[in-house]
Amino acid sequence: MKALRFYSAKDLRVDDVPRPECGADEVRLKIAYVGICGSDIHEYLIGPSILPADPTKAVNRYTGGRLPQIMGHEISATIVEVGKDVQGYKVGQRVAVNAAIDDRHHGHELCDPCEKGRHNICDRISFYGVNSPAGGFAEEMVVKSVALVPIPDGVSLKIAALAEPLAVAAHSIRMSGFQKGQNAIVFGAGPIGTALTFLLKDAGAKCVMVSEVASSRLEQAKAAGADRTVNPLEEKVLDVVHELMGTGADVAFEACGLQATFDAALASVKTGGTIFNVAILEKPLQLNTNILTRGEKKLLAGNAYTAEDFDRVMRVLSTRGSDVEKFISSVVPLARAVEDGFEEIVNNKSKHNKILVELSGEH
Repeated sequence: MKALRFYSAKDLRVDDVPRPECGADEVRLKIAYVGICGSDIHEYLIGPSILPADPTKAVNRYTGGRLPQIMGHEISATIVEVGKDVQGYKVGQRVAVNAAIDDRHHGHELCDPCEKGRHNICDRISFYGVNSPAGGFAEEMVVKSVALVPIPDGVSLKIAALAEPLAVAAHSIRMSGFQKGQNAIVFGAGPIGTALTFLLKDAGAKCVMVSEVASSRLEQAKAAGADRTVNPLEEKVLDVVHELMGTGADVAFEACGLQATFDAALASVKTGGTIFNVAILEKPLQLNTNILTRGEKKLLAGNAYTAEDFDRVMRVLSTRGSDVEKFISSVVPLARAVEDGFEEIVNNKSKHNKILVELSGEH
């Protein structure tokens, strides 16, 4: 079968690889669409970072992941084979994939987070398409049945490929403590910032303000439902915050990972408010904890998602799929994934929200 594999920075290749075996507790998936994530671009440019670093050794003894790595973790697919011990799934069923691999996948005794249902921060956490032999940029992949997320009737495979990044946003909102009727500000209008904006409004936010320097992404934020957008190069973010929200936002979501946006997020929330970090940082940031102490502001962060977050996203897609589909800026074939996908994002990042790689499409 064909698969896109990472060898080193700027070296992705479409290879012929053997079809994986399907175990008793696994299912074989025919991949339909896979989104290109910001983390995929990061690895493409300067990796391996979170991908395996040594092509001769497994990255961990639970997954056996090693280079060359099949990438891709924003997946929609159809089941084509079901292991003999799998219950509740059948051939022909359409699914998305919860890419987080935890102790349930490993057959390991559950760690403390897994015992508490927080599988996204398992002591042995890894991810399909990142540090596992299986990844989405392939004609087929085999996953544990616990990773499956059923796609509701009426939701296309193309739209369902957005479930994973939307689940990241849904998890961030849930973990932030956001409540209906509150005000929020989102720093960054990339794929996750746009998803945050869309889901915050869907959850009943009174006002969502988005700060972003790229004009094309400000338009994407407006399309996602932002009540007000601001370019910090042209307007003072805090002035706009105070104009719209009085003493400040209830929650600020930092989706850029820059010192300037982090500082602005700290300043933009009101006394007792919450700053929630969604970004993966290129380098450490500085923090004056007196700002938190004096205002009893809370600094929180989140990692990936759980089944609860996918459930919420699928409910949203069932009713608002057409609103989400406009986040897809391009669909490219696997054979052109590097040139028309990865390189296109690198060279024209602000023009795109989400590029999908099509494997078998709406089969």
